[in-house]
Amino acid sequence: MDIESLPIDDCLGDLVSALTASKPVILRAPPGAGKTTGVPPAILDSELGDLGQVLMLQPRRLAARAAAIRLSRLVGEKPGQTYGYHVRFDRKVSSSTKFVSMTSGILFRQLSSDPLLENVGCVIIDEFHERSIEVDLVLGMLQRIRSTLRPELRLVVMSATLDTEPIEKLIPDATIIQSDGRAFDVDIRYDKSLTPVRQTARDLADKVSQVLPTAVRESDGDILVFLPGIGEIVHTATQIESLAKKHSIDIFPLYGDLPAERQDDVLTPSERRKIVLATNVAETSITIPGVKCVIDTGLARQAEFDPSIGLSKLQMRPISKASADQRAGRAGRTAPGICFRLWPQASHRSRLDHTPPEVLRSDLSTAILHLTGWGERNPFDFPWVTMPTEDSVQLAHRQLHLLGAIDDDNRLTSLGQQLIALPVHPRLGRLILSAVEQDCVEHAAIAAALLSERDPFRRQTGRSSRESEIESDLIDRVLRLERFFKGVPDDQIKRVSAHHVENVARQLCKLVPEDLAIDPAASQRTFEERVSRTLLAAFPDRLARRRNPGSPKGVMVGSRGVQLDRDSAVRTSEFFLCLNVDGRGADANVRMASAIEQAWLPNEWVDERQEKFFHPSMKAVVARQRSYILDLMINENPATAIADEESAALLYQQAHVRLGDVLPDDQALAGYLARWRFLDQYRDETLGPDSLPITSEDALDQVLTQLCQSSLSFKDLQKAPWLDHLRGLLSYQQQQWLDAQAPEAIEVPSGNRIRLTYELGKRPILAVRIQEIFGWKTTPKLAGGSTTIQLHLLGPNYRPQQITDDLESFWKSTYHEVKKELKRRYPKHFWPDDPASASATRNGLKPR
Repeated sequence: MDIESLPIDDCLGDLVSALTASKPVILRAPPGAGKTTGVPPAILDSELGDLGQVLMLQPRRLAARAAAIRLSRLVGEKPGQTYGYHVRFDRKVSSSTKFVSMTSGILFRQLSSDPLLENVGCVIIDEFHERSIEVDLVLGMLQRIRSTLRPELRLVVMSATLDTEPIEKLIPDATIIQSDGRAFDVDIRYDKSLTPVRQTARDLADKVSQVLPTAVRESDGDILVFLPGIGEIVHTATQIESLAKKHSIDIFPLYGDLPAERQDDVLTPSERRKIVLATNVAETSITIPGVKCVIDTGLARQAEFDPSIGLSKLQMRPISKASADQRAGRAGRTAPGICFRLWPQASHRSRLDHTPPEVLRSDLSTAILHLTGWGERNPFDFPWVTMPTEDSVQLAHRQLHLLGAIDDDNRLTSLGQQLIALPVHPRLGRLILSAVEQDCVEHAAIAAALLSERDPFRRQTGRSSRESEIESDLIDRVLRLERFFKGVPDDQIKRVSAHHVENVARQLCKLVPEDLAIDPAASQRTFEERVSRTLLAAFPDRLARRRNPGSPKGVMVGSRGVQLDRDSAVRTSEFFLCLNVDGRGADANVRMASAIEQAWLPNEWVDERQEKFFHPSMKAVVARQRSYILDLMINENPATAIADEESAALLYQQAHVRLGDVLPDDQALAGYLARWRFLDQYRDETLGPDSLPITSEDALDQVLTQLCQSSLSFKDLQKAPWLDHLRGLLSYQQQQWLDAQAPEAIEVPSGNRIRLTYELGKRPILAVRIQEIFGWKTTPKLAGGSTTIQLHLLGPNYRPQQITDDLESFWKSTYHEVKKELKRRYPKHFWPDDPASASATRNGLKPR
């Protein structure tokens, strides 16, 4: 194949050599190097072209189609001969086609039916840096195929801004090839004005129209303007129309859903200057001849999971630095150019270096469904480029289970097989399948498009008078849009957005499987019921139940509190679907709801079970017989609670943090625990191996666990024999040891046994009359001699006279002062001069 010289030519020989040696290739080349145009013919013209079909994945339909058209023109053919393409709703491929340019979604689904790609010799993944979930899955699957069943399958991954490190880890045997290309200098100019946080289509149109005269004056080629979406393109085209006419410049829109023939007009060279108003479809892969100036708004719509509707949705976000460089590079493909960035240079530094992979910001339901279809039981065993989070995988499994796509063991169901065949999100696929059964495909398709695309209504306007009896905000809007499509004016509907919704709805209708049957009972149902049943099948996780009749508040599946918008048409229904939810606040605001009858709910959603819980005011485990729809409780009645493992766990959970509320008011128990706790203080110091096997707290916990097995309330626990159970934890020898090291009472020289007082963190206290301890020379010690007793020495009147833990010192000094005072008051009592050697008396009187 003889084509124009391209900057990529310098490394094509190395690329072909590596592929011939069955080595995968990672190719990095700057914008304008000619990767998309140069690599495919280099492979086909080598011996690799005889090994099977070459597939090239593009991130967008427009790029996939444009690549095949350009390559076909270079060899003087029409698309579908040597070079073909396959995108959604458009396919140009024949028996002679050796190369197919396709979107990642097409190959993603082809792998479900042809997992080995039997007739494919090489797969090229272009612009991998965009990192859609589908591309990540395709690369992981291709690597698995290569490493297990088809080592001869060739693989090329290429991009202008590719960070090769994660790819190198995934494909360790890859050859990395760098092409320096031949990019021309681009003069980057930043806007000096501050950029508002939220910019409307009109704001962006104003900014473009302000800089456009300078762009027209200072550049002599075509001008490419990057805008976030169709609405902004329409507004900008209107705003700059007079300027374009003045300078004889043609205005062309360019976006993914633009009809093919109008896309071709943009990509075909023209004698007149062009202003191309494009979304990010023009950022990579496609070549627009003659562009020497770029005006970049710095915004794009990215697919992100929208929790308000439970679907991934395009959200307007600032582009990354890498994307900005890609866009600027469009102006320097053939000559030096200019790029006007409509944001300040200072704010450019705060932009992300690269756009985060979609796997980290989008719903994974589609990915997990297809992985399940491929036989992946554990998604984390799949060779991801970037591993998804556990939460996102769990959320996807839960949603697929509710949709009926997988069973309780996460295995694919027959319904899941049907959903895999549909090139839409599983939720929308479930809606389509249900709509066929309910014979309401066209209306359901409009509803799906309304939920998944930009809102065509100017504001929440409540219900129209014609549909005043319909308890569904969504169905009301569907009917209004349907009339608008038929030509009935509605000043609350935005024309461009409405027609986009209409196009999406038509595409969804084309996906309807031909072999599905209509439910015979559908003909007996009203239109509203059929559409509502369809919505229920697709949004089971959005089911809510009103808290009280007439109240706008309810509880949604997942126990989320919700509140119907004040303009909602859902006025009386007990059950309703929360189709668009603002999650802020204690109760999420339901901006769009649809009434549901309880009779429509599938029997398999209903669950009858007895549940136990701890009642905080009764301080007891109680039971209720409850009925649930999914996890929404719809009925409950009292039931008899039985002491079992579940009850024990519930009671223990509350009792172990409120132990003081369940211990009996028993002096013997308190004393026993105090002695055990006293010994705990010296457990690791001097008591050694003879100490008790467990601490007092562990002992209490074990006893509580035992007692909870036969109890249901705090009152039951308070009546239980705690002391017996605590003693039962110790052997006879251990009990004897406890009594010796921390005795309940101690015999003093008078022969009386006097109870000790144990307080946590203090020495044991012995309160005793002075006459009863004559003959003790030193203070007794406990806990293996670890600590002395604190003596509270009492007079004959049992009032404390002295506190000491050093009896020897007391006898030698302080005793004589105490004796002098007390002997005067109690002359009949015994007051020896040498108390350490005197005999103690039981009654304190002088010995006879």
